[in-house]
Amino acid sequence: MFMHPDQFLAQTNSRHRELVVEADRERLLASVRKALRVRRARHAAPVRGHPAGTLAACEPSVAVPAR
Repeated sequence: MFMHPDQFLAQTNSRHRELVVEADRERLLASVRKALRVRRARHAAPVRGHPAGTLAACEPSVAVPAR
């Protein structure tokens, strides 16, 4: 059975719109995930006693006894 050309075109256009919406949603979710990763990494505090970067500290951190 053959479809009417107008019906076929409408169905094709509808499917194309669905694919575009799905791709937009995936891009939006990916950008949100990336922003959350950056935000979490920025707020993560370095562990005490461990250097935060690649450079060594000038003097080591030691506990000083209370007087």
